[in-house]
Parts: sequence; structure tokens; C-alpha cells
Amino acid sequence: MTLASAQDHDVRWAQPTLALVRVPQRRGRPRTRLPQLTADKGYDSRAVRRWLRSRGTASCIPLRTYAHRHHRGRRPLAPRRLARQRWRVERSFAWLQQFRRLAVRWDHSLVAYHGFVTVACIVICLRKFP
Repeated sequence: MTLASAQDHDVRWAQPTLALVRVPQRRGRPRTRLPQLTADKGYDSRAVRRWLRSRGTASCIPLRTYAHRHHRGRRPLAPRRLARQRWRVERSFAWLQQFRRLAVRWDHSLVAYHGFVTVACIVICLRKFP
């Protein structure tokens, strides 16, 4: 988990956050390259998509809607099997937003906020996955 200021855009923290990911294997050291990634519209950028492609990661990132962008005739950005799993990301965000302290963010200290996000994730796991 990487937490940053609310004023920073998601694209700025995409590469440092994904560089910290370690996927455990049955044998050997953890994998550092993800086979696939599902993210929200905040990660819609050419630089992030190019970086993911260079690492061999299939991505499912919905397009932000801008009036000056024309997407007609463009090939799909993600395989359908990844796009169908997108609801899991949105559901996880909704579960975190149920905690008022996280939704409003009264904490000025990043350490305190990180602690409450961790506690919220533990509570969610205990409630949803008994």
C-alpha cells in the first residue's frame, strides 16, 4: 500500500506503487512483474500504459472521457476477461469508503491515516471473508 497527498495525481504514483508489488510463488522468490492489472480511470495515461506494456502486463484501465479525445475505431484497451473483473476494484473502494474516517480524512498525519487504512482492510477481511 502506498499513500500520498490528495493533491497528487494517481498517474504520478503508479510506477512507484507497482514497483513495490511482490506476488508470492509456490517456489522461489516472489514475482515482481504482474501478469495483469486492473485500475481505475486515474491511471489512464499513455506513459502508464507504455510502462505496463514494456513490463509485459495486460491492463484494464477505463478511459477518461474528454471532449477533445476521439476513440472511434480504436481497438479495445483490455481483454474482455480483465474488463469483466473490474467490479472487484470498484467494490473494494466502496468498502473502504464505508469508513467515515477514511472517506472524510480528518487525519493530517500520513502515518495515522495509513494505520486506519490498515485497520479498515483488516475489518473488511474479517467481515467479508470469515
